[in-house]
Amino acid sequence: MKRAMTAADEKVLTRVRKICLSIEGVIETLSHGEPTWWTKKGGRTFATFDNHHHGAAHLGVVVAATLEVQHGLVTSQPEHFLVPPYVGSKGWVTCVLSGKPDWKQVEALVRQAHAFINTPKPRRG
Repeated sequence: MKRAMTAADEKVLTRVRKICLSIEGVIETLSHGEPTWWTKKGGRTFATFDNHHHGAAHLGVVVAATLEVQHGLVTSQPEHFLVPPYVGSKGWVTCVLSGKPDWKQVEALVRQAHAFINTPKPRRG
């Protein structure tokens, strides 16, 4: 269950939105009640806002990543990165935005997520 957005939460969302929408072609829609960013209209999701989703104690942005990237972030900085429900098994990672996040690192991870999702994957035989 998510909570109502405070003015401080809105500032965090505005900053995430600015990062995501600065990438050419990206669009934003609501998905599962949260702002979600897509590579393009009809494209694939690469990031979604986490407003205390499923009762979480934090604000965050959930971004696409490999399992290796996820593991490295979660083990080296567990106070800033979490394995999210549902998509965590695929490598996605939650960047915790409560407190004082490293915004340069958040932006780099958002851009990496976009590039990762936007790169064509080899077709399976």
